[in-house]
Amino acid sequence: MNRDASRSLYDRALSVLPGGVNSSVRAAPQPYPTFVERGEAGHVVDADGNRYVDWVQGLGPLLFGHDTPKPVQAAIHSHAAAGPMYGMPSEVEVEHAEFVCRHVPGVEMLRFVNSGTEATVSACRLARAVTGRDKIVVMRGGYHGAQETTLVEGDRDDPEPSSPGIPAAFAAETIPIQFNDEAAARAAFREHGEDIAAVLVEPIQANMGIVHPAEGYHETLRELTVDHGALLIFDEVITGFRVGGLQCAQGRFGVDPDLTTFGKIIGGGFPVGAVGGKTAYLEQFTPAGDVFQAGTFSGHPVTMAAGLETLKYCAEADVYDHVDDIGRQLRAGLADIVADQVPEYTVVGSDSLFKVVFTRGDSPPQGDPCADGCRQDPDCDRYGDCPKAGVDVKNAQTERYARLFRPAMLEAGVLVSQNQFEANFVSYGHTEADVEETLDAYQEAL
Repeated sequence: MNRDASRSLYDRALSVLPGGVNSSVRAAPQPYPTFVERGEAGHVVDADGNRYVDWVQGLGPLLFGHDTPKPVQAAIHSHAAAGPMYGMPSEVEVEHAEFVCRHVPGVEMLRFVNSGTEATVSACRLARAVTGRDKIVVMRGGYHGAQETTLVEGDRDDPEPSSPGIPAAFAAETIPIQFNDEAAARAAFREHGEDIAAVLVEPIQANMGIVHPAEGYHETLRELTVDHGALLIFDEVITGFRVGGLQCAQGRFGVDPDLTTFGKIIGGGFPVGAVGGKTAYLEQFTPAGDVFQAGTFSGHPVTMAAGLETLKYCAEADVYDHVDDIGRQLRAGLADIVADQVPEYTVVGSDSLFKVVFTRGDSPPQGDPCADGCRQDPDCDRYGDCPKAGVDVKNAQTERYARLFRPAMLEAGVLVSQNQFEANFVSYGHTEADVEETLDAYQEAL
């Protein structure tokens, strides 16, 4: 496969962009990134004219794939033609907020922002203001954007910044604990309960291998936050409107968070973020309250139109039935391939998320309880070796994925996530033929 144009573009980019990219993960593929020229349904075409089945899907925002349904396209064009933006409110942002509030159980009010990172920054600020406390509990291996509160590693006894440039004093206000470890959560509240403003958690850890919550885990977090007067924040930037349909993952798991952060799909493929939650909390944002929050591009009319029409189309068409069925076909097919060729690996995912984690272990392949992706079920034959938290994926064969597996998939015409940690995403544009082609490529590459 000729990839000379991508190589040349990367060479040029290295001179003017740090690392040749504008987001770190894009530089992860070996030996250099694929530069995309255009998208077509569930596919992309690169700068050399090579066509790939695309499971990256913009890292999650593209629920429809690269072909926008006509009603969504019409709304985007109409609002773009009316003027790029105003710095004043418009009706479409009200309509979008009304739609989200009607469908997501834990959302009574919404504040739109410009990215998932901005959403989690604003949610943490709000939680601290509401409670008068400073500490935020986060999950090790979770990702909540490029912000100072959550770029922290270590454990609850010894948190430290995970990036240069973050003051140690900031990390001291963050309490990292292990996902799916109820004992660790209870210990954190036993030691710091009076100082904890919030627990910030992805309903499914979806940025480091896709880790499903163990039964009762989120209920434990809800119980602890209520008992200690802290807030529960669900980060649904990835899972929002992808897991659990229009009710999001909180509807799927039946847990009622105080605040929810959104991004990706809620903007229909355009830059977006949002903080949703209970009215009593959201109304503490300025100008209704005193907690400062503002943004020039927040509620951008084109983004609002794209997001609203995306969700309306999902409500009226068979979008979730289609993407979830494709996800099931992929996970089932991958489970068969893995059981036959590399039984130590673990198939993970839910709804329209999927992944093969290159885990190590001596236990049998996944059994019936986890046939549709790892569910943290103790009755599964592979329970002893499956990843219980995102940090467990660091112990997987990450270099094999990066240096051998992904380049082989690329050569076969299939784009999978840039590294062992990121999720793969199904879109409405994907077909059963794409599934077959992808499974054939996995079988050969593994």
